[in-house]
Amino acid sequence: MKLLSITVPCYNSEAYMHKCIDSLLVGGDDVEILIVDDGSAKDRTGEIADEYEAQFPGIVKAIHKENGGHGSAVNTGIACASGLFFKVVDSDDWVKEDAYHQVLDKLRELAGGNRMLDMMVCNFVYEKEGEKRKKVMRYRHILPENKMLTWEECHHFIKGHYILMHSVIFRTRLLRECGLKLPEHTFYVDNLYVFEPLPYVKNLYYLDVNLYRYYIGREDQSVNESVMISRIDQQIKVNKIMIDYFVDHKSELLKNKRLYQYMRNYLEIIMTVSSALLIRSNTEEHLEAKKELWGYLKNKDRILYLQMRNGIMGNAMNLPGKGGRKLSVEGYKICQKIFKFN
Repeated sequence: MKLLSITVPCYNSEAYMHKCIDSLLVGGDDVEILIVDDGSAKDRTGEIADEYEAQFPGIVKAIHKENGGHGSAVNTGIACASGLFFKVVDSDDWVKEDAYHQVLDKLRELAGGNRMLDMMVCNFVYEKEGEKRKKVMRYRHILPENKMLTWEECHHFIKGHYILMHSVIFRTRLLRECGLKLPEHTFYVDNLYVFEPLPYVKNLYYLDVNLYRYYIGREDQSVNESVMISRIDQQIKVNKIMIDYFVDHKSELLKNKRLYQYMRNYLEIIMTVSSALLIRSNTEEHLEAKKELWGYLKNKDRILYLQMRNGIMGNAMNLPGKGGRKLSVEGYKICQKIFKFN
């Protein structure tokens, strides 16, 4: 069994996938790299995947499938992984070599312990095009370092502290046992990936190293705001799935104060992002969609709705009239700075 399986979802990625995969290869035989060619048809992505498999047999595996979107590629990776632990690295991102070796050393150490690690959290770095100063997302103020811990041992989560796909390494079997199945042909499913498995996570470990380099700069990138507005239906779809999941598991989550607090805060952030994008698109259709989204939350759980609607972000996203919407946009920009949204 490999120590770590890394899935690299690729869709027409020939321009940048080499940098990503080359950064992963330094992990050597402890690592399995699953290059998932998600129906690429416009470039040499599939051929490049096959070339890596031929050059690094036993380490790289090329998987070719019909196009199903990012979530489908991650699902395929989970199903095919043979490693004890599992990570996703997007094809336009990469990892830092020294931090990567530290992560592998720690995973190897923890794999032999008497408590099974469910989730490791590391820092990630925003590699934003044109910016010399790189923003690092750290967790040292909320996650005690260098020890196996439970949710109860975490410190208070504020709304600016949230765990992204870039931050986490999960135990592979946990992802299978929790029944995670990301929707196909849908963007922004990474929010589900770092949300739905959390109630199954019992033992965490925070390693304070800057492992993942998250590239932001391509005009067609899914986190580009104009692109997000054009795909707002998919953002809303993911938002509603998160509402359903949280409400359906609420009674169980309430038994664990820190986990409940964190997941509620994260859902509130996603509600804010969805609302702000719908306001910024400035169409009657999207303003009605925002109203419907909040109504959906209200119908699912009235108490949760009132908590979020009357919170600082809920109030900021629901100011009345044209002037109110303008203030909402400004409020969103402030929230972006405070809570570190993309």
